Amino acid sequence: MSNIPYEIHTLANGLRVIIHEDHSVPKAVMNILYRVGSKDEEAHRTGFAHLFEHLMFEGSRHIPHYDEPLQRAGGQNNAFTTSDITNYYLTLPSNQLETAFWLESDRMLELAFSEEKLAIQKSVVIEEFKQRYLNQPYGDAHLRLRGLHFQQHPYNWATIGKEISHIEGATLEYVQDFFFGYYAPNNATMVVAGDVDPAEVMQLAEKWFGPIPERALKKHPLPQEPAQTAPRRDTVYADVPFPAVYKMYHMPAHTDRDYYVADLITDLLSSGRNARLFLNMVKQRQVATSVSAFSWGMYDPGALSIDAQIAAGHSPEAYEEALQQELDSLQDLSEEDLQRIKNKVESMFVLNQMTILNKAMSIATCDSLGDPELINTTPQIYQAITLEELKEVAARIFHPNNCSTLYYLPK
Repeated sequence: MSNIPYEIHTLANGLRVIIHEDHSVPKAVMNILYRVGSKDEEAHRTGFAHLFEHLMFEGSRHIPHYDEPLQRAGGQNNAFTTSDITNYYLTLPSNQLETAFWLESDRMLELAFSEEKLAIQKSVVIEEFKQRYLNQPYGDAHLRLRGLHFQQHPYNWATIGKEISHIEGATLEYVQDFFFGYYAPNNATMVVAGDVDPAEVMQLAEKWFGPIPERALKKHPLPQEPAQTAPRRDTVYADVPFPAVYKMYHMPAHTDRDYYVADLITDLLSSGRNARLFLNMVKQRQVATSVSAFSWGMYDPGALSIDAQIAAGHSPEAYEEALQQELDSLQDLSEEDLQRIKNKVESMFVLNQMTILNKAMSIATCDSLGDPELINTTPQIYQAITLEELKEVAARIFHPNNCSTLYYLPK
């Protein structure tokens, strides 16, 4: 695997500019990552980071319609919000690169705030909350489980927010305060990748982003989640066809080496049709119809989840017993088992970096974690994990005292 080259610059206002050249196709990507997510919200005002993802497409100070000029230039765009970051990206022909700078700099400068636009996007987000989380079978399972699992840290709520009333109560004054407190050049990383000339990129960056003033950020220390010392459990009865069991375990921060060990464990358990949980829990024991294990990718000490739908004729308790046996069996892994999953993870990592867009997003994410070189060194981190490390981390994470469990049962 060859290294992905890049160069880093910082404007006087604090904006980090990272450039990656790839002249394989006449296309350019601009990715702007803001270091603000749902964890930066106040407990009585949640869902604002995600609401802003919507508001950013409602027009800026000088550009009333974001999508129209981008589409005329042959471009497309999207965005996503997590607990830790909000990320915006666009692709367009490389000879239209300045259009990207014009569009993105204007909405970093200031949005076109209005009561009407706020009302429209509040309505959109509320409808999304209802459709994805409240009106779907099992849709609110992770919302409930987060509240049980995280007692102090604002990972307690999802990006959609804790409850609809928080979005309904969003005022224009608070929205503006949130924007100027987080949407700032000194709180962002911009990656420009593709068929670009670094000198031209920096000239355009100074022209369009250089005049945007550095801002006083609203960043504040986050409470540390205390160690969990006993199992936590909750049960909900709803109109669902089958019982389901959701488990959440505390795991290390993204900057901790053990994070990668935990991530490797989830791939071992749940990646592909030959994964241990599918083979042993679904096909062999047949105690569940589906089982998935995954890391939430949180930057601070976060969560690893194992979700399952229980098979007919089996109880949630029987599934839990079988699952614990499967997790305990990780102590019997061989070097061959470990190397097999390491190779699979490395292959997936390399495949994910095949497109210019994915490379740009990955570089921005790595930079937000404090080390852009992770774009190149991550495979080596996984390959260096030892069997003893994996067994020790598995035993620590899957200890019953480290787990919160939600039973989701038919009425």
